[in-house]
Amino acid sequence: MDSAPGRGNTVTDTICAVATPPGAGGLGIVRVSGPGVPDLCKSLIGRLPKPRFATLAEFTDGVGAVIDCGIALYFPAPHSFTGEHVLELQGHGGTHILRRVMQRVLELGARGARPGEFSERAFFNDKIDLVQAEAIADLIESGTDAAARAAQRSLQGVFSDQVHALQETLTGLRVFVEAAIDFPDEEIDFLAESDIQQRVKAAAGDVESLLDKARQGRLLRDGIVMAIIGRPNAGKSSLLNAFSGENTAIVTDIPGTTRDVLREQIDLDGIPVHMADTAGIRETDDLIEAEGVRRARQALEAADIVLLVEDASQAGTDSPSLEAELPGHASVIRVANKIDLVPGADRSESPGRVAISAKTGQGMDTLKRVIREAVGANDQAEGSFSARQRHVDSLKCALQHIQQGHRVLAETAAGELLAEELRLAQSALGEITGEMLPDDLLGKIFSSFCIGK
Repeated sequence: MDSAPGRGNTVTDTICAVATPPGAGGLGIVRVSGPGVPDLCKSLIGRLPKPRFATLAEFTDGVGAVIDCGIALYFPAPHSFTGEHVLELQGHGGTHILRRVMQRVLELGARGARPGEFSERAFFNDKIDLVQAEAIADLIESGTDAAARAAQRSLQGVFSDQVHALQETLTGLRVFVEAAIDFPDEEIDFLAESDIQQRVKAAAGDVESLLDKARQGRLLRDGIVMAIIGRPNAGKSSLLNAFSGENTAIVTDIPGTTRDVLREQIDLDGIPVHMADTAGIRETDDLIEAEGVRRARQALEAADIVLLVEDASQAGTDSPSLEAELPGHASVIRVANKIDLVPGADRSESPGRVAISAKTGQGMDTLKRVIREAVGANDQAEGSFSARQRHVDSLKCALQHIQQGHRVLAETAAGELLAEELRLAQSALGEITGEMLPDDLLGKIFSSFCIGK
């Protein structure tokens, strides 16, 4: 990783990147950050603009010819996103024009930025922590309104503030425990006489509560993978269309119409759902249909949720062999479809079973609710924040150490062991915000960002 100030490093180079999406557009932005910005700016537009004011300027090449005319915005260090001198050149969004502006900036001593390097420098300069940096990428990639709001709250520090509060709690516990250890000759056994066990238990409860919120945040960010399977003509494609609200899949009365895996992303009350409609699973001599069945089995292996669709009008005709196709890792919901064709059909809901009509929409709200329950989603979307699997893993680790500390204190009264478990819990929490994270993992995280962010 390049070094940067604030966390024990010093930056000496200046970076640049196009900060707008590829292709032609009405506006194109070139972003520059680093110590060389003031001199570079003077060479490019002939002056250093007033800080934080939009300045109309001509961007010129090495012989003074105008490349483009646009807005220059200058943010002197440390009052910028990266904490360094930052220059934004907002010009016309033509591919050729942006390439020429970038070429000129490179000629003036900047180098092309790596993916995520602007956010990386903001992190190293203590402008944002790692959770907030990741939230920038999550906000850009969000696929639902709920996911975007959650990412925005993480960017504003909602998640980080709760992690820091837990850190403070554990610091207070460690100070008390280690003070008790340092004075063993006192007549009073501070650990035995105190409420330390209750305080440690309460800390575990706080971590557990934050872990539940993080799981919800990860769900909003990553979504779920859901596969629709069943016998041919059970109504799988009709169900996909009912979820998407569009005629995404071809629907006929001919068994085997769906030959490939059809994929659609839907918004399930704020949760991104990556849905796969598969070919009907059956033995067939048709080579094309057989390939569709093979791909259906592949889709099953990647699924978090499986909707096993059955034709309610053909009850009891399914072969038991279909049960063997179900993956052991996924939650299975049985869907009795076409109840509109069966007078007096069992419309009752039971665990793992929902009766619907994909054609009329009957039972679809119930099915959506059951899916949310199956993945552990709650209805408290407001106030949630975005999170990643690594955050969930770190919170799990912190919780395990605190719980272990509580056990050893109760069983052995060994303050030294409790202190060590609390230290390890703090270290796990520090990995979330980047305070205790190895440089190689930091590099991997930032490398997944967009160039120019």
